[in-house]
Amino acid sequence: MIPACTLVALPPGEAYRLDTDPPIAVFHTDDGEIYAVDDTCTHQDASLADGWLEGCQVECPLHASRFDLRTGKVDGPPAKLPLRTHRVVVEDGTVYVVPSKEPPGPPPGVRAGNAGTAGTEAP
Repeated sequence: MIPACTLVALPPGEAYRLDTDPPIAVFHTDDGEIYAVDDTCTHQDASLADGWLEGCQVECPLHASRFDLRTGKVDGPPAKLPLRTHRVVVEDGTVYVVPSKEPPGPPPGVRAGNAGTAGTEAP
């Protein structure tokens, strides 16, 4: 488990960015739920922790792609690839992230089937 921050340092409606490799964003929804996803938008290189949180969705600050924090699923274009999600544990007032064992997706702007072909833009 990776300690992210204290619960009081992450008020509802806010996000916290962990400088892991790859970075992880932790979100505290207005409903009191806490979610963690890979921080980088799958469309282009933008931090989702800098995006807009509404309900269980985060909107990318760069091109307005939306992702469901519960599943990582894309809920709005131009992104087409989902985010990797991570388990969150709150213990003794501290928020911890349990990183996913799934491999991270390809870098932003690279098609899933062409992960080895740098510069291949996703449509």
